[in-house]
Amino acid sequence: MMMQPGKFYIGDLCYVMHKEWDEVCDLTISGLRVLGGFFNLSDGRKFGMWITAYGDGIYNDNLGNCYPVDAGLIGIIALEDIDESEKENLSLGNIIAFDHPFEVECTNGIFKFGHIIIDTASYDYEYGEDYAD
Repeated sequence: MMMQPGKFYIGDLCYVMHKEWDEVCDLTISGLRVLGGFFNLSDGRKFGMWITAYGDGIYNDNLGNCYPVDAGLIGIIALEDIDESEKENLSLGNIIAFDHPFEVECTNGIFKFGHIIIDTASYDYEYGEDYAD
């Protein structure tokens, strides 16, 4: 999907959508499946999210940025659409400014947000401290 320029949070949306999480789950869970794609909240805000290939962990993008994941997903939402009370959690993802329209897609655990690529399908990811073997 083509997105318009702006500042966006990219990361696990569970960190920045606490108040909306029940609605997010209602929109994205169908039976035992988690749906990936773009969704609209009842108030008109739009977000996109997809599951990672290996669930929770810490994934890296092609620029060396880290993306901690605790809900098994990575998503995108406009920075202006994140509630002020959630702004303290922005450091758990990355804020990316796009100056031009950009393409967003996720296929087989590979996320592409314009020039940002997060390959969750590779074995180059880490478990956090809570995920001991």
